[in-house]
Amino acid sequence: MTAQQEVEFRRFLLEVEPRLHRALVAGLGWERGREATAEALAYAWEHWSAVSRYDNPAGYLFRVGQSKVRRRKVRILFERPDHPDWQVEPALARLLAELPERQRLAVVLVHAYGWTPSEVADLAGLSLSTVQTHLSRGLKRLRASLEVIDHA
Repeated sequence: MTAQQEVEFRRFLLEVEPRLHRALVAGLGWERGREATAEALAYAWEHWSAVSRYDNPAGYLFRVGQSKVRRRKVRILFERPDHPDWQVEPALARLLAELPERQRLAVVLVHAYGWTPSEVADLAGLSLSTVQTHLSRGLKRLRASLEVIDHA
């Protein structure tokens, strides 16, 4: 890698890594998401000359991270905080873990991290309508599981 390519990679890394990490953790859980982020960024470093030319390198790396950890077939677990937080539904982590991956990704990124559905679509390489469908279905499933009545 040339010095110029290294500068470009570092600039890319500063911009993309936080969002990529949040998206992978949202979809895969804390441990696997962290591992997927590391794998994706290592892949980007090794293949920077190709990755830098892609139209959506962050979205590509999101899929690389998913595929790198998918082989292990480990059930997603969420860490339990050391102190109870009265504002969090105790069953929420388990119910989120039970959602299909794309529904969980959409719900967590939009409602926990404040992303727009459009940003999720861009990162995950999905259409906006597909993300909105996953978001709607995920929320409907969570509400049903938690017996929450939607007055909208």
